[in-house]
Amino acid sequence: MTTAHDYSYGIDPEHALKYAIQHHSGDRTEIVEGVITNMTPSWAHERAAKLIRRQIETRVDELGCVEGSGNLDLPRSPNWYVPDIAVVPDELADGGGALLPDQTLLIVEVTSESNAETDRVVQRKRYAEYGAPLYLLVDRMDKTVTLFAGPGRLGYTEVDGPHPFGTPVRLPEPFGIDLDTSGL
Repeated sequence: MTTAHDYSYGIDPEHALKYAIQHHSGDRTEIVEGVITNMTPSWAHERAAKLIRRQIETRVDELGCVEGSGNLDLPRSPNWYVPDIAVVPDELADGGGALLPDQTLLIVEVTSESNAETDRVVQRKRYAEYGAPLYLLVDRMDKTVTLFAGPGRLGYTEVDGPHPFGTPVRLPEPFGIDLDTSGL
């Protein structure tokens, strides 16, 4: 008789769960600390992401990168994220599979009422732990923008913000641009 914890058949539960998420209907589905969540962003949420995307796209092109909301795997954890925006080098985007947070140049998450605490706490901690160099949190509930940098196992060591919407926020190199946050 097989128990829930008997893996003698060679099935890795983390791999099986992440495989199922990747090969189902194709919508935006994440696994956050083992909980499967279908992402259905509101129009206001999408507008905020679009405003950020438009401001960074010229610099992203100059850097030979692409911005989008592709899959990010966090190996050896029950996490599979679909950020609102991730900036990755073009050559990594050609592979078709999930990338790791440390392969990004920037990750942007825009809060919604249903996931604000996840973006503020859980994903911020995990992105730092997995080496995402820059994490921009657009908090629509608090109407603030915060940039986190200096990732490490215990979190980000540098925090710029929170800044109220309307305050320009500097994205450091390799971006070297100021974001206009007034329309968020």
